[in-house]
Parts: sequence; C-alpha cells; structure tokens
Amino acid sequence: MVVLAVPYSAAAPVFQQYGDQLAGKIVVDITNPVDFSTMSPSVAPGTSGAEEIARVVPAGAKLVKAFNTILAGTLVTGQVAGQPLDVFIAGDDAEAKATLSRLVEAGGLRAIDTGPLHRARLLEALALLHMVLQFTLKTNFGTAVKILP
Repeated sequence: MVVLAVPYSAAAPVFQQYGDQLAGKIVVDITNPVDFSTMSPSVAPGTSGAEEIARVVPAGAKLVKAFNTILAGTLVTGQVAGQPLDVFIAGDDAEAKATLSRLVEAGGLRAIDTGPLHRARLLEALALLHMVLQFTLKTNFGTAVKILP
C-alpha cells in the first residue's frame, strides 16, 4: 500500500516517475484539488481529483480515495472531542477498500465505505467545505467531520 501524500498538483509527476513501482499496489489518494487563492476546486465540474489521478495510475494499481476529509492535526491525535475520526473511503476495488478499512480500524479510526471512486467528488467537496469553515468558525483546524447514528 502506498499513500499518495503529496499536493494534488504533484500526483501525476509521481506516477510518471514511480509508475512501474506502483503497479499491483493499493494507492491511497489523500489529495484535495483546491485552488487555495480562491478556496475553490481546481478540477473541472463533473470530475474529481481522484478520477483524474486514476487516469495516470499504472495498470494493476488499485486507487482508493481516503483521509482527505481529515485535517492533519486531528489525524495525529486520531480523535476530536473524544470521538474517533471517520475515514471516508471511495474506490472501485472492493478488496482494496477492505484492506484499507482494516488498516484504518487497526489505527483506532472508523472506516466508512462511501461507494465507487466517483464518490470522491463528494468527498473532495466535503473536504473543501470543512477547510473553508475553519476560517469562518475560527476553529484553528481542530475539527472533524463525523457521522453520528
């Protein structure tokens, strides 16, 4: 498993440089395609950063979108307000999502399968909203998105 922990704009060059080494691996896309000068998406409507990355992933690699809705500081602690973080996962390969879910849960977090890779559009929009609200609510990037029963 490889976690793609680079800015969205660096994803395609990573695959160009290391593509052969990633074949057959689960690739976890944690990027968010955001234009930080306008706080708006940097991909065209009707797609997601993950779907664009999927176009350049080497054959045999299994791309899943996850962790992009979690802020870095909260990921370090693994919880907010005593609640474990929810890790939303989108992807087209059930086995890859199950493997990532086991890793997430072994780390004390809660894995939530959101469906196919095209749901990354929703996850990326949610992440952008979460980022924007940090400034509005002045929460110092210490919040989490949580699904409660």
